[in-house]
Amino acid sequence: MSRAAGAQVASSRHAILLILTAIMPTMGIVALVPVLPMLLREFAAVPGSAVLVPVALTIPALCIALFSPVAGALSDRLGRKPVLLVAMLVYGLVGALPLVLHDLIAIIAARAVLGLAEAAIMTVSTAMLGDYFEGPRRERWIATQMASVSVSAIALVAIGGALGEALGSRGPFLLYLVALPIAAAVAAMLFEPVQRARGTAPKVRLPMGTILPVLLITVAVGVLFYTIIVQVGPIIERSGVTSPALIGLAAAGTNLGVAIGSILFGRLKAHAGPRLLAAGLALVGLGYAGAALAPGFAAITGFAVLACVGSGLMLPNMLAWVMRRLPAPARGSGTGAWTGAFFLGQFAAPLIASLLAPATGGLSQTLLLYTGLALAGALAALIASSRTSALTPA
Repeated sequence: MSRAAGAQVASSRHAILLILTAIMPTMGIVALVPVLPMLLREFAAVPGSAVLVPVALTIPALCIALFSPVAGALSDRLGRKPVLLVAMLVYGLVGALPLVLHDLIAIIAARAVLGLAEAAIMTVSTAMLGDYFEGPRRERWIATQMASVSVSAIALVAIGGALGEALGSRGPFLLYLVALPIAAAVAAMLFEPVQRARGTAPKVRLPMGTILPVLLITVAVGVLFYTIIVQVGPIIERSGVTSPALIGLAAAGTNLGVAIGSILFGRLKAHAGPRLLAAGLALVGLGYAGAALAPGFAAITGFAVLACVGSGLMLPNMLAWVMRRLPAPARGSGTGAWTGAFFLGQFAAPLIASLLAPATGGLSQTLLLYTGLALAGALAALIASSRTSALTPA
């Protein structure tokens, strides 16, 4: 049953609006992927542009990793709705700013500010799902959020490509203006939970001793999740396929795999915790092994999708696991810590892969190393699940 705040009770329309806000940080990166070559050509004369242009693309993810805990703590102190509303407005206005900017450093600075807004949006929208709903319904909406974000990435890449084709390298930046009507809906529809209203929530210390193990596992899950996403092109090229269209099809398949895994979590949420972590790691391990060893495009793509099904199962599982351990007054801080851990794993994934590939002898060998680590983690989680019972939902 939905939890009430004063006379107001959360319903599906509140959850759907929160999910729409959570899609914004995904749009912040994937919508620009199709115009990355155009931006590289545009700024080719700028010293260091080969590094700076990709940094402009990815710096929001680093900001999310670093500042999500701060955003969560602010929402615990100031209230969820005002923090989310300001973040959505900043996202829409600053996100579209590169439409009129012509200096690469200025664009990077704007993207960094965008990342701060994204940290608040991702953290607070998720925390509000935890505030508005409880038990199985909360975990169902968390799974729906993960699936929706993954599916939206497929559409956003296509829309970003179409805008780039029609309007040039700055076309996709128009998409950020979508946040402004969504911000208006946030102002009109969402409400501040009573226990989160300013001055009414008791001060509770974040139980780091309880959630730290889950956060550390989340970093590792983030690395496993994002490695296959980032490396899907080179992995597919190992089969001899270099067609951008086919590689794009495989990339869409991996995002669909994440969505399928999240939907699967929605059906298995009663087992959230070590048991589903073991299942997810096992699927990831099998997927990585197949992607490293399979001979053809179809087989490699299928195994990459399987790995992403495992990741899609694990991501809402880890978030639900943390949510179950958080007292309501610390839910914003705890959700921010989880979001930061997940995006830290994402940010580190390509760096770790690039360091490991020379040491292991190539990308395939790196994937096999990850296979071993994932399967070892699955075994450890399975042993842990046999020794502990699932925690009671908050």
